[in-house]
Amino acid sequence: MSRIGRAPITLPKGVEVSSKPRDARTQDVQVKGPKGNLSFAISSRISLAQEDGTLTFERPSENRKDRAQHGLARSLVNNAVIGVSEGYTRNLEIQGVGYRCAMKGSTLELQLGYSHPVSFEPPDGITIAAPEPTKITVSGIDKQLVGQVSANLRALRPPDSYHGKGVRYAGEYVRLKAGKAASR
Repeated sequence: MSRIGRAPITLPKGVEVSSKPRDARTQDVQVKGPKGNLSFAISSRISLAQEDGTLTFERPSENRKDRAQHGLARSLVNNAVIGVSEGYTRNLEIQGVGYRCAMKGSTLELQLGYSHPVSFEPPDGITIAAPEPTKITVSGIDKQLVGQVSANLRALRPPDSYHGKGVRYAGEYVRLKAGKAASR
């Protein structure tokens, strides 16, 4: 049995999980909490059981697709429960001479060595902050969306492998190449 799928989820105070069938193959799961609401679809073959503040998942058989959906459903619901109770945060750093960021209303303005400033408008449900000119904080309740927005920001100027300049995740190590002079 799946180690991930069989692990129960302890629901924090104020978090409610409900599910209803959408069609023959999927069911909608709604997670409500103090920070907001999330809804998504999981396989209808996976059943949710809620008792005494814990949530467990059951699968009908041991076939390959049911085993895969078992762990996936549990992970999606767990990420949603953590998101609506605590939220997710991703930190990025900007390195390079003249590289900086600033907030203009809700839009993030970035100077990344191009001939023009780059504007980044966050999607709904995501909050972007620039506590320092070289630091960016992306936060929200949807783990997938926070990760995708962070990846989109990093893709604006990925770290250069020769100088290390660019946007990187906080704590990310960029291994620098030696360059042309080292080969002689």
